[in-house]
Amino acid sequence: MATVKKDDRLTRSQSFVCVGFAGFFSKTVTSPLEVVKIKSQVGTFHSKRGFWQSFLIIYQNEGLRGFWKGNLASCLRLFPYNAVHLATYRKIVHLHMDELGFISQWRAIFAGGLAGVVAALATYPLEVAETRLIIQNCRQPTYIGVAHSLSKVYKNEGLLALYRGFSLTVLGAVPFSVGCYAVYMNLDKLWQEPPVRFTPLQNLINGCLAAGVAQTLSYPFETVKRKMQAQSARLPHFGGVDVHFTGMIDCFIQVIKHNGVLSLWNGLTANTIKIVPYFGLLFTCFEMCKQVCLYHNGYIISPLSYKLTPGVDQSLGPNELEEVKRHLKNRNFGSGDSSLRNRW
Repeated sequence: MATVKKDDRLTRSQSFVCVGFAGFFSKTVTSPLEVVKIKSQVGTFHSKRGFWQSFLIIYQNEGLRGFWKGNLASCLRLFPYNAVHLATYRKIVHLHMDELGFISQWRAIFAGGLAGVVAALATYPLEVAETRLIIQNCRQPTYIGVAHSLSKVYKNEGLLALYRGFSLTVLGAVPFSVGCYAVYMNLDKLWQEPPVRFTPLQNLINGCLAAGVAQTLSYPFETVKRKMQAQSARLPHFGGVDVHFTGMIDCFIQVIKHNGVLSLWNGLTANTIKIVPYFGLLFTCFEMCKQVCLYHNGYIISPLSYKLTPGVDQSLGPNELEEVKRHLKNRNFGSGDSSLRNRW
């Protein structure tokens, strides 16, 4: 059994900002690996000479700027994605909780997968924009910024083009959830202790392991999805895709026929290397942002440590703690005013 844990000492807006800031920072730092991964999935010429050569070819053709193409679209997608994901996840979890507030690990992972699909649907056009911006040459751009890419795709190719390949997000959620479930069901065996006793470092390692296994299992679906997002008859060289196809099934067939089954995992090296710094930065930035918020709320004595403020009830919510402070302040002011009157 597992419980849905959250820190009630943070307001909803603070939790949202912490997650958003951590995601923004970690995505920006690891953007070069994401660019190499997506170019490898699409099959552009940059990826033909292997992982390390891809960095050199991108730098020679587009400069340092080429490693952060599409990053703004990816970061802009974070906030609405997290908002929709969190709201959907909480709704599903509450429906499956027992009377004590517990939910099985499998149902929690299923809820996360379903919430991810709903959030992906709400923000999918930004993912298409990210792919289009990454595969183009930034020195000879077809699209100038996120808004321009969205409007141009819509104008030239129609609304459905902004959702091309979305069905693969749904299909990929199945092996992704199975991968997460397989890892989390064996964590107690790996660490030889119950999950409730895991340290922050153990939780970070667990997250990296789960992400690595889950993303590897669902990777072929993402590869085909990226190809479908990228291909367009209105772009030079059909968007740089290494195979031409008429739909999802045909894309799988053409990729296997021309490049082999293993090509469905092109870019997996960059994706795997990205996991550790991405989750490490995500976890660290979230904790740093959380400490600042807890200090602001009065729960800890410094934004640089988790040392609790003496005399503060940590079980109180932010609004309740603020009300207690206001009450104590008014009482102290009243007692001081009374003694002043007695003096006179």
